[in-house]
Amino acid sequence: MRLSIIQFAALTDAADVTIHSLEQALYQVTVALPSGPHLLVDKKGKAISSRSLQNIREMLQVLPVGTITLRHESAYDEMIGQPPRESSNALEVNLSHEMYPEPIIH
Repeated sequence: MRLSIIQFAALTDAADVTIHSLEQALYQVTVALPSGPHLLVDKKGKAISSRSLQNIREMLQVLPVGTITLRHESAYDEMIGQPPRESSNALEVNLSHEMYPEPIIH
């Protein structure tokens, strides 16, 4: 299912977001709603994507976002000829809402 960025902005409750890392630094976003995950699209219905994770995070700053998770599905098993897995081998990393944290000085 699809969710336009305008519909997302109009939500009254914060929704959890997953940023999917696709091939060669291409990112797309899905929004978790009670009806299931929705692909975030622009007003023309085209999936919102970017080659910059930072650009995606900056776009999300003005939207009602709960948690942000970065997900990368590995193609390693397929590349080396392993049989298909019954479970996912996705790497998931929780991202902070804070865009530019203060540097840690030791």
